[in-house]
Amino acid sequence: MRMGNALAVLAKRLNREAGAPAIPALYFFTDPERTPDPLAAAARLPRGTAIVYRHFGAPDCARTARRLAALCRARGLVLLIAADPALARRVGAQGIHWPERLLPALRTGAGLVTVAAHSADALARAERFGADACVLGPVFATASAAGNVPLGLFHASQLAQTARVPIIALGGVTAHTATHLAGRGFAGLAAVAALSEA
Repeated sequence: MRMGNALAVLAKRLNREAGAPAIPALYFFTDPERTPDPLAAAARLPRGTAIVYRHFGAPDCARTARRLAALCRARGLVLLIAADPALARRVGAQGIHWPERLLPALRTGAGLVTVAAHSADALARAERFGADACVLGPVFATASAAGNVPLGLFHASQLAQTARVPIIALGGVTAHTATHLAGRGFAGLAAVAALSEA
C-alpha cells in the first residue's frame, strides 16, 4: 500500500517532531459509505496504524468489530471503537474514540482515548476531558459528509502548537498535503480515503 506507507513515514516524522508522544502516529477512520469494506483496507495498513471503527449503529457492527480486533492483533495494529465503550470492551479494543458531539462529561475506563475537535473550544473540552490525543480537523478541504468548514493550515497549526495534548491532523490528508504539516506542531495524521484506496 504505497499511499499508506508514505503517510506512515510522514506521520512518524511528525510524531518525532512533537516529542514522540506514546500514541499511534497514523489513524485510519472507517466510514460505512466511504469504506464499505474496512477489513480489506485494514489488511493493507502499515504496522502500528490505529484503526478507528465508526459503525454508526450498523446491524453487523459486533461481527465486524470482532474481525477487526483479530486482524489488529495479528498485524500489530491498534483498534479504537468510536463512541461505544461496551463494544470496545467486548472485542478487546485498545481504546475509544469520541466524536466531538458525543464527548461524555467524564473520562472512564482504560486504554487509549482520542477525541475529535473541529474548533478551539472543542479542543479545550478535549483537553479538560483528559484525552490522550485530539484529532483536529478538517485541516484541508475534504470530501467528508460531515460538512465542517476546513480550519486551514495556518489556524490548525496555531491550535496544534498551543495544545496541551498531541494533535492528529484529519481532513483532506494525502501524501501531498501531509508534507505541509511538518514543523507545525502536529503529532500524527489521520485519513479515510487516502488509507482505504490502494
